[in-house]
Amino acid sequence: MIIRRLLSLAASIALGAAVAVPSVVSANDEVMALSQDPNNWAMWGRTYDGSRYSPLDQINKDNVGGLQVAWTFSTGVLRGHEGGPLVIGDTMWVHTPFPNKVFSIDLNDQSINWIYEPKQDAAATVPVMCCDTVYRGLAYADGKIFLQQADTTLVALDANTGERLWSTVNGDPKSGSTNTNAPIVVGDKVYTGISGGEFGVRGFLAAYNINDGSLVWKGYSTGPDEEMLIDPENTMSMGQPVGKDSSLNTWKGDQWKIGGGTTWGWYTYDPELNLVYYGTGNPSTWNPVVRPGDNKWSMTLFARDADTGMTKWVYQMTPHDEWDYDGVNENILADIEINGEMRKVLVHFDRNGFGYTLDRVTGELLVAEKYDPAVNWATHVDMETGRPSVVARYSTQWHGEDANTTNVCPAALGSKDQQPAAFSPDTGLFYVPTNHVCMDYEPFLVEYVAGQPYVGATLSMFPAGRVTMDGTDHLGNFIAWDAAKGEIVWSIPEPFSVWSGALATGGGVVFYGTLEGYLKAVDANTGEELYSFKTPSGIIGNTNTWVHNGKQYIGVLSGVGGWAGIGMAAGLEGDTDGLGAVGAYKGLSKHTQLGGVLTVFALPG
Repeated sequence: MIIRRLLSLAASIALGAAVAVPSVVSANDEVMALSQDPNNWAMWGRTYDGSRYSPLDQINKDNVGGLQVAWTFSTGVLRGHEGGPLVIGDTMWVHTPFPNKVFSIDLNDQSINWIYEPKQDAAATVPVMCCDTVYRGLAYADGKIFLQQADTTLVALDANTGERLWSTVNGDPKSGSTNTNAPIVVGDKVYTGISGGEFGVRGFLAAYNINDGSLVWKGYSTGPDEEMLIDPENTMSMGQPVGKDSSLNTWKGDQWKIGGGTTWGWYTYDPELNLVYYGTGNPSTWNPVVRPGDNKWSMTLFARDADTGMTKWVYQMTPHDEWDYDGVNENILADIEINGEMRKVLVHFDRNGFGYTLDRVTGELLVAEKYDPAVNWATHVDMETGRPSVVARYSTQWHGEDANTTNVCPAALGSKDQQPAAFSPDTGLFYVPTNHVCMDYEPFLVEYVAGQPYVGATLSMFPAGRVTMDGTDHLGNFIAWDAAKGEIVWSIPEPFSVWSGALATGGGVVFYGTLEGYLKAVDANTGEELYSFKTPSGIIGNTNTWVHNGKQYIGVLSGVGGWAGIGMAAGLEGDTDGLGAVGAYKGLSKHTQLGGVLTVFALPG
């Protein structure tokens, strides 16, 4: 039985890694043990810190050029395939975009153990999904697979049989709420957020009991202190208490009720501090003229107590957002040396183009620098206040409503969107898939109607080279970043945005995928390309690695889509369609087509 093998595996891992696992394995201890074994890939980032690093070195920079396709699996679903599979022991679980199928696969012969396909109302759900029908991944704990369906239903499945054990509703598509995020499990709680900022949905992070799906706590991104789970005297921001009604004071009237700040990105966790970290998205609407104030706490990094949900610290990266620079990207937890001192840090590559390094204990801002030289909307971040210094020329509010602000860098999809970076403790570098895209941005007046788009801006996007006049037309870079100095170490230009999650390994190799469909392996120190293989469709999935029967494998989901590929995925043609992305990526259709395939690689023999 699969579950019996998993529990046995968890116990053996704990003994081998000197981790104390009691005779009755709790979800947290089990997940910790499973994630500490590099043979598994037991959560979205492999480990709670979200580093996407594996110490496996059977595949290394000396032999990676000999990789071959070991096997493939078709999901039978088109649209964008983000995220990646889970692997524990002999079993893999693969997810799809809407309709959010889940496949359990026996790795011994690649046969299907079971398939779960939820019954969702496509007519109610798909039209209110912002940027393709993507889904970013599953979670495992306590013999259960946790699936966050697009229609906001959170489901617990028996990992052995696929039986639906319980479900709970997290939102309402009729009001524009959907879900695309991968949940995580800490202790006896599974954490999930909400999507729908483009429909005026008010964001939150919610914790549900893994045994019955009951709500334990919910912390909102905007609104009254008690609903945000903020203690005004003990929640800190830039070293100071946030004070009473820190969110309410920054919104006009009751705008916070439809204020966005949705939480559709990634979640990480520090077991020693017992803190969950995540970011919040854009304020609603995209028209900044009609919502004066900082619009707290949208565009914000949160550190919450995992048990109670109480907020320890917050940091708002883009006050009064004027460009849709959602702050939901992953927060990688690492211990690095800064100015001669080892610090427990959180590293975040924001949509706004700045790479942030913060003390994850206190929220102190340590580094804030541009990780794409094309970024022009702000000159720098003031290290005393934490606020960006906005360039009036690129302020979409300064020009006024119905005025087109041109040549803003980055575009709304950011210098990096949801595609997660990786961190290697071997090199001390962060490996970041990025977008090299700028935009024109024209706000207009829009009224809020529940379940209807609440955007209020027309965008068009194009390569950053058009603004920088450097003669280039590439739309992406894959970079190595020094988070202590805030510097790019090396950079690889790519024709299209790099929308795939990165993987760093103990073999000195870093993997990533491209929108044309190439899986690439590069030297972790130099960025030299060591291997390339074109998969059946464009890659916006995250590269994973695991060991089965003593052999290391590399796997990646291909299936073009997501915001960058929305034109192909949804059949859109106008330059300003897809919230402005279609025009920038028109040439992509010459290089790849739709498809959903897991491609697994290994060395021969």
